[in-house]
Amino acid sequence: MKLSDSNIKKRSIIIDGHATSVSVENEFWLELKKISQTKKISLNALIQEIDHGRRGGLSSAIRLYVLAEVSKK
Repeated sequence: MKLSDSNIKKRSIIIDGHATSVSVENEFWLELKKISQTKKISLNALIQEIDHGRRGGLSSAIRLYVLAEVSKK
């Protein structure tokens, strides 16, 4: 994969009943979906967990979470 093949897409989500959006690369989004399926929770529930534990921006927190989960494999 070339870096130019990776594109950032804005996605709408609901966190604690409030609509917001995150911008992450497709590869991170797809891996996040796999993680939610493995954990048997909805994607929104997983993002809400990430949101509650974050210190910086949500998009960055999602990327860091995915990297941490992938490194466990």
